Amino acid sequence: MKKRKNIITVAIDSPAAAGAGTQAKLISERYNLFYLDTGKIYRYIGNLKLKFNTKFSHSLVKHKVNNLKFRQLKNKSLLSNEVALSASKIAKDKNIRSIVHKFQQKCAYNPPKKYKGSVLDGRDIITVQVKDAMFKFYITANVKIRAKRRFKEYKELNKKITYKEVLKSLRIRDKSDKERKYGPLKKTKDSILINTTKLSKKACFKKIKRIIDKKLNY
Repeated sequence: MKKRKNIITVAIDSPAAAGAGTQAKLISERYNLFYLDTGKIYRYIGNLKLKFNTKFSHSLVKHKVNNLKFRQLKNKSLLSNEVALSASKIAKDKNIRSIVHKFQQKCAYNPPKKYKGSVLDGRDIITVQVKDAMFKFYITANVKIRAKRRFKEYKELNKKITYKEVLKSLRIRDKSDKERKYGPLKKTKDSILINTTKLSKKACFKKIKRIIDKKLNY
């Protein structure tokens, strides 16, 4: 695949609700990078699975992903716990991961020209999608803290779910993400660990910004 030259690439892997999405957005805004929340793609496909049920197929997924508009990933229905669990299940499918991989590669290495590069976050961005990224971060946090954050998000969206249900769901997702055969979540030796358990969003971004600015000589 042809790649744009001299672009900034940032790859972030993390378990759910660790704050990676928030940091990726801040990075994209600060350095004018195209941002792709790769987890939203799997949520989009997970939602298709729920919607089409028995009519769900790889050909359907390929067609939908190839014609995907980024605004579709902002649909609030994708934030439900049901969709999250469905996404975690379909993410184990090798064929679906192959379809998504091509889409992510295009976003990572050929972002719109108005951007200086790209920032992607997900579960296998460093290990599979953007192995040669200029910056590699593994963002994590204590699972109970992550559950509290996700529970707060659901409450703000008026979702009827308890903290215990969110915690259970995250633990199931963590197990699934780390143990799946294709593209499991794991920290690589060359990625920088950022633990957000006791860090505010601002403090976390300052830490990441120092690392990026130093390399870019900002």
